[in-house]
Amino acid sequence: MRIAVNTRLLLKGKLEGIGWYTYEVLKHMVETHPDDEFIFLFDRPFDEKFLFGKNVTGIVVPPPARHPVLWYVWFEWSLPPILKKLKADVFLSPDGYCSLKSKVPVLMTMHDLAYLHFPNQVAWLTQKYYERYVPKFLKRAEKVAVVSDYVKNDIVSNLGIPAQKIFRAYNGVRQEFQPINNSEKEKTQNQYTSGKEYFLYYGAIHPRKNILNLIAAFEQYKSNNGGHKTLLLAGRMAWKTSEIENKIKQSPFSSDIYHVDYLGDELPRVVASAFAVVYVSMFEGFGLPVAEAMKCGVPVITSNVTSMPEVAGDAAICVNPHDVTEIANALCRLDQDNDLVRELSGKGIVQANKFDWKICSDQIYKELRQLVE
Repeated sequence: MRIAVNTRLLLKGKLEGIGWYTYEVLKHMVETHPDDEFIFLFDRPFDEKFLFGKNVTGIVVPPPARHPVLWYVWFEWSLPPILKKLKADVFLSPDGYCSLKSKVPVLMTMHDLAYLHFPNQVAWLTQKYYERYVPKFLKRAEKVAVVSDYVKNDIVSNLGIPAQKIFRAYNGVRQEFQPINNSEKEKTQNQYTSGKEYFLYYGAIHPRKNILNLIAAFEQYKSNNGGHKTLLLAGRMAWKTSEIENKIKQSPFSSDIYHVDYLGDELPRVVASAFAVVYVSMFEGFGLPVAEAMKCGVPVITSNVTSMPEVAGDAAICVNPHDVTEIANALCRLDQDNDLVRELSGKGIVQANKFDWKICSDQIYKELRQLVE
């Protein structure tokens, strides 16, 4: 097969959720299928490390597409002639976009429909782009991969896309996420939280991630129960973050709230060193930090909405993300119950084994092969 791939989110030193998804799925696919030819289509100069084998060619297709107008230009004007010239058998797009004008068969991954449920949490022009084009992309694609049953049901019920063209391929967890020894944990705590144990949130920081309620719950935990744990927020300030930043500064426990930016290669160690990961987002298509933390044997508190209970199974404490007191009570339960910590740690490792990038990549490749055949 001659597989053209949208790889515009493979960014050196800046891999986040969908970027890591792209990286892991393609790395395994390239290595497993050396007889296939892969053409990686970047929107800017790229790092050679992203060309995972001799069967990969990297091409820069301008312009750099980081804005709704440039998304349109890249997918509808720049890509179609390139795909035609390359004589690609199939176009794989892992980031929820595709080209409406190209005639090449498309397999697209859709990670969530957050724009539909939280229309006021992204920029106006971006929201208008999503409203206009996401339904068109889903109709155009011959096959749509989704990362959870929740996303599949959401697409079918809200956009009327036929269920038979959608298949679920769970995200995986990178091998770097593993339990670590106590000395490494202490070293990490000394580095990031002045030697104190910490509850951890990690990921991009914006309103949908529910950081305001998390901070409020942490304040309850500290004031009502005298808890000694700290709170570490790890991730870039993405959008609409001024209220979050003010909340941190004005908190009576601000000295116990730490923020670090993008962690890169340090992330698995920081996750494995946490007392617990608290991921009480309002909405997720999958919720990768839940699975990554469980793989590290770290207890998890997460939301009881959208995809998160599906990922957590019975291996996490699931709470109402709108209820600050319920979140605070979960923090207290973990802090005071060592047996519960051990139970969730063991169950989490077992649950996380369901999420494997090899399985995900193999499922997507199987569907690509069927499309071409």
